[in-house]
Amino acid sequence: MKNITTISALLFILSGLLMGQANLTVDENNWTQWRGPYETGVAPMGNPPVEWSETSNIKWKSEIPGIGHATPIIWKDQIILLSAIKTDQKVAPEEPSENKEQAGWMNPKSTEYIHQFVVISVDRTSGEIQWQTIVREELPYSHTHEFGSWASNSPITDGENIYAYFGSHGLYCLNFQGEIQWERDLGRMEKVMSFGEGSSPTLYHDKLIVLRDHQGQSMLHVLNKNTGEIIWEVNRDEVSSWSTPSVIEYDETAQLITSATNKIISYDVDTGKELWECSGLTRNVIPSPVYADGMLYLMSGFRGNALIAIHLAKALGDIRETDAIAWKYEKNTPYTPCPVLMDGKLYFLKANNGYLTCLDAKDGTEYYSSEKLEGIKNIFTSPLGVKDRIYVLGTNGTCCVVKQGEAFELLAQNILEDNFYASPVIVGNTLFLRGVKSLYCISIKD
Repeated sequence: MKNITTISALLFILSGLLMGQANLTVDENNWTQWRGPYETGVAPMGNPPVEWSETSNIKWKSEIPGIGHATPIIWKDQIILLSAIKTDQKVAPEEPSENKEQAGWMNPKSTEYIHQFVVISVDRTSGEIQWQTIVREELPYSHTHEFGSWASNSPITDGENIYAYFGSHGLYCLNFQGEIQWERDLGRMEKVMSFGEGSSPTLYHDKLIVLRDHQGQSMLHVLNKNTGEIIWEVNRDEVSSWSTPSVIEYDETAQLITSATNKIISYDVDTGKELWECSGLTRNVIPSPVYADGMLYLMSGFRGNALIAIHLAKALGDIRETDAIAWKYEKNTPYTPCPVLMDGKLYFLKANNGYLTCLDAKDGTEYYSSEKLEGIKNIFTSPLGVKDRIYVLGTNGTCCVVKQGEAFELLAQNILEDNFYASPVIVGNTLFLRGVKSLYCISIKD
């Protein structure tokens, strides 16, 4: 029995190493970035409740000032959130420089009120706000989508500092006491159709990575995380995208992967040299890359459907018509939500709707497709996997819990009295949900 236990433990460790090549500083006891320790949308441990409501399994519920759709991060006893708080100061808003008719300009939100852009620390045990730092106070420059916010870029941490990115309103490094260590203005962006901003920063060793694809000059910035100084940056021939870049260590090279409309591009993270490229995604790319076991998965779902699986061992130069493309899938892919890569399976939603698909990640075999999640209509959050289940949170407060596996099985449908645009977070046996009005801590009470 001892030998069997030892072998099982070694296999588990090896599996973790294969999944975690993207990040050498993985910490499974914290939630350091918006898609979790392995950037796959999976909590590697924990057993949160399957069922809850406003009157059951709510450990605490705290009202959060302002509006922010950024997913929280957690380090030890601190939950870090971003928010934009409207003041009573009123000025005339700027018009976007792009032509409204050409851009489509579909029902954007604008404001005449000065906003405070804030980083907030909430005590993980009690739900009380520990500190609240205003990093900038000004009129929101850009319009944003009717379902968007002016604080939609999720923060990230290395356990030493917090990196908070507000897009056109600046990049900030704070310590865990809420003191600003440095700040940098990377300039304004003009997003297509006034859809607003949302790409989140990425960390790799001493590098802080920010992708800024928009209707102006798109750029990829790699900064020193300690000082905010530029290490390298490149111009990109891209239009608006919202995908968060990912760094993957493969074959002794750290590849910085960017997913966008014109091209998927892999850069050498140390030098900025392009390693390989591929086209094939749709417009308005939002889902971020996911990776495990030598395979990279990229997808998009605006005015079309695209899922591309890439063998990194075969990727070099222009890989569009090469065997580096392991397989493709061209239906039911997500517009906004990212996929979950769990136990050798890809789970993803159709467009921004509550229809779930599960594929074999190795070869694209379809286990089930477009299974309806009752009660979920619109969805802008990304699903989250843990233990043997998937959590899918709808905008209207309905959260469906689905059994992980080849057969679709709905385990529970839970309803809260809030609207949700930030993705779920799991640490230990606790589920955290950031709503428009409140932050929920969901756990079986002792």
